[in-house]
Amino acid sequence: MKVLVIGGGAREHALCRSLSLDPEVTALHCAPGNAGIAEVAELHPVDALDGAAVARLATELEAGLVVVGPEAPLVAGVADAVRDVGIPCFGPSKEAAELEGSKAFAKDVMAAANVPTARSYVCTTPEQIDEALDAFGTPYVVKDDGLAAGKGVVVTADLAKAREHALACERVVIEEFLDGPEVSLFAITDGETVLPLQPAQDFKRALDNDEGPNTGGMGAYSPLPWAEPKLVDEVLETVLQPTVDELRRRGTPFSGLLYAGLAITGRGVRVIEFNARFGDPETQVVLARLKTPLAGVLLAAAEGTLVDLPPLTWRDDAAVTVVVASHNYPDTPRTGDPIEGLTEIAAQDAPHAYVLHAGTRRTDDGTVVSAGGRVLSVTATGKDLTQARERAYTAVNRITLAGSQHRTDIASEAAKA
Repeated sequence: MKVLVIGGGAREHALCRSLSLDPEVTALHCAPGNAGIAEVAELHPVDALDGAAVARLATELEAGLVVVGPEAPLVAGVADAVRDVGIPCFGPSKEAAELEGSKAFAKDVMAAANVPTARSYVCTTPEQIDEALDAFGTPYVVKDDGLAAGKGVVVTADLAKAREHALACERVVIEEFLDGPEVSLFAITDGETVLPLQPAQDFKRALDNDEGPNTGGMGAYSPLPWAEPKLVDEVLETVLQPTVDELRRRGTPFSGLLYAGLAITGRGVRVIEFNARFGDPETQVVLARLKTPLAGVLLAAAEGTLVDLPPLTWRDDAAVTVVVASHNYPDTPRTGDPIEGLTEIAAQDAPHAYVLHAGTRRTDDGTVVSAGGRVLSVTATGKDLTQARERAYTAVNRITLAGSQHRTDIASEAAKA
């Protein structure tokens, strides 16, 4: 099978790494990719938001499967364009991707499917905003209705900050605060059958102890030793399957990766948000633990044959990923700084620790430099979270990137469980 992956972040590097290890994959391509992905896939320049260009490239490559990684191309309808030329595509249609593209749409689907979530108001005027903020009180949870690259949510006790963020959004969802630990659970679906993966937990805040601004994610780990054993089955029954069934009932079946961001509250599991693609950085740890070859699972979802697949198999190992971010992330990050230490990690820490590239590029002289806010995801496995953490941070400490930042507490509490 020839596979084309669309995107250029650490999530796509994790997907490409897993696909490159799959014996069924005879050729692996990525567009546009990055400096790390270039080591496992052939790169092609393409505008990932241009469905016609992506479909043309897939046709030229004679791809047997296209995997769309990021949310923006999915919301733009790229998966539809690929399917229109007769090539199987892993990723939801433009209509179904609205589950991530519009938080108001997601709330409507959840209400119809009786999926447990936070009470909320959709606001478009200053008066509605003030009423909603007053109704729920502190801490205020304010979400941009549209795509915001993981940074559209403000949770704050400061009314002025909450109102400022709300007024900056064209349409905003204001909702009650959900207490309790957060969990990310992915599920692969073909629109009918839903195949949950292993849960993970990510770290949204920029600084240790969950302080600082929200980011796209500063690290993740899996498994969750503190979670109830029945959690996955419960979420499948009360959240994932009802959502997939409701979208199919509406005539917009969801085929691809359904991501549920969950809060484990005192009143039970509640959905914080849905995404329409693999999460970043959770993908890095979930795929590190997946033993089943990836390509056949994604193709079965694209072709509607998930029901025929045997159960997924998982490694017993734990996995931890730590994000190394640019100076000044998540504001305006500095780019163009040389990255050193990558060859040392490959030589001394592999196969238990490795680097997945996010915002990187290779200069004409071969130097790998930073090219985004989140630059690298350093991922490691071990017999338990303690060993995986040690291996991940040993590798992180080999990296030199001027002004870079990373959290030092990823999975630290869970490792004690």
